[in-house]
Amino acid sequence: MPRPSIEDHCIMSVEELYSQATSVALKQHPKQTDKEIRYGTAGFRTKADMLDSIMYRMGLLAVLRSKIKQGASIGVMITASHNPQPDNGVKLVDPQGEMLEAAWEAIATDLVNVSDAELGQKLKSIVESKGIQWSNPAHTVVGRDTRPSSPALLRAVLDGIAALKGEVVDLGIVSTPIVHYVVTCINSNGAYGQASEEGYYKKLTDAFKKLRPEPTNGNYQPAVKFDGANGVGAIMMRRFIELLGPSLRVEMYNESGELNHQCGADFVKVQQRPAEGMTLAPHARCVSVDGDADRIIYFYVDDNEKFHMLDGDRIATLVAGYLRELLEASGLQLDLGLVQTAYANGSSTKYITEQLHVPVACTPTGVKHLHHRAVDFDIGVYFEANGHGTVVFSSAAQRKIAEAGADPSLSESQRAAAGRLRDVMDVINQTVGDAISDMLLVETVLHARGWSIADWSAAYSDLPNRQLKVSVKDRTVVTTTDAERRCVTPDGLQAEIDTLVSKQPQGRAFVRPSGTEDVVRVYAEAETRTAADQLAYQVAEVLYRYAGGVGPKPTPPQ
Repeated sequence: MPRPSIEDHCIMSVEELYSQATSVALKQHPKQTDKEIRYGTAGFRTKADMLDSIMYRMGLLAVLRSKIKQGASIGVMITASHNPQPDNGVKLVDPQGEMLEAAWEAIATDLVNVSDAELGQKLKSIVESKGIQWSNPAHTVVGRDTRPSSPALLRAVLDGIAALKGEVVDLGIVSTPIVHYVVTCINSNGAYGQASEEGYYKKLTDAFKKLRPEPTNGNYQPAVKFDGANGVGAIMMRRFIELLGPSLRVEMYNESGELNHQCGADFVKVQQRPAEGMTLAPHARCVSVDGDADRIIYFYVDDNEKFHMLDGDRIATLVAGYLRELLEASGLQLDLGLVQTAYANGSSTKYITEQLHVPVACTPTGVKHLHHRAVDFDIGVYFEANGHGTVVFSSAAQRKIAEAGADPSLSESQRAAAGRLRDVMDVINQTVGDAISDMLLVETVLHARGWSIADWSAAYSDLPNRQLKVSVKDRTVVTTTDAERRCVTPDGLQAEIDTLVSKQPQGRAFVRPSGTEDVVRVYAEAETRTAADQLAYQVAEVLYRYAGGVGPKPTPPQ
């Protein structure tokens, strides 16, 4: 892709560029509120009509980020994921497809909160404090989801990039994972794959079909019902259907209504019931993705119409167990580990450690935390319970797997297992959680084992759990430690939670502040549904008292 030359940057002086950036802000994208907004795990996210100036400034920041990375491509994704349609947001993607470096989250926060008049000086301060070479080129890749607000917000991002003379590739309406994929491909000079939306589809579908020459196996049937959350995932899946052909039949639901309304992965996970509008037959394998297609939840109903959910914990255990089998079959000595958050069901952790014998690490909520821990393993599997996750392979692991597939000193079965492991890597989008890539990975494992969705569900039994949220005046009054499993402040809150938990067999509960809104989230699990609901309510009630709850008080379960 063309990169801007040094001469292009010299047409205007650096001071003139700072002045131009300020002028565009004042005339076209003035700051709309003095309320501070912070760059969190999901980037910036709020009501769409409050985002114009933030989008413009993130366009500016993407140029600076690219320059400090010697012209490497930086991604900009306009999305609010599983949030309601009136919301929107933006996040940056670093050169290897990872989330924005933590130190730059604070820089992003500072940049969007300064006044318009101070904008040029803030840009200058960032450049000087970080030692950014202005002569370095700047390249960005931009994508957006299907929200009605996204086109106007895209214009603001593009104006920001143009104000500092950055180069841009506009991918249009794409999933968040595609932006991560394309950024990685560009910066790897094609080693990761072809740097285009079509290259993404081809890489995943070619590997998937290679792994299953026959569509059926045992109890496995190649058919799923797909809930697209009325978002970009539905658009992407239509292209996948064309390429997958008979290897996987996909029945589509929720393609064009209100984004995330009564459907999508977050709805299914939190409400623990099927997305609306889906026609369900007993034991039909169903999947729901979220608004930007980076989360996935599986579910089904049994013969008695009872709902069964297979969330990120289930996906993680299925994938980790299969990878362990392939490693054993190939004879490869690689360090396999699984990373979870506090939201992981206690039964899944017990199953992973005691039955699969795979080490488990726990991190704070947020894909960036899981990803950073997962790369400590040769092969790191990470999934949040909400269905956001992937598998990452170290460079050394990828090299050893490729070499083993052609090693004449290994047996034929060992080489075959190594070759299969290599193909599995190509089904996986290692850069970020990717709902459709994860779906193809799950389907690969289920096919290999000859499992129906009920067979998968029978591996272990989840403890019943419940999630609630409590609106508070200031969520920062709640702080946590031990990967968000223990509350530090307000003083006395954790002691009361401990007392409540101690009264429930197999009880566990924690609270954590939201990263995007003034609410504090409550998670509780216990050995029965009634007990889990009651514990969640009791913890929410205590939290409301200690943390300054606002609005309606928590109500007892019915």
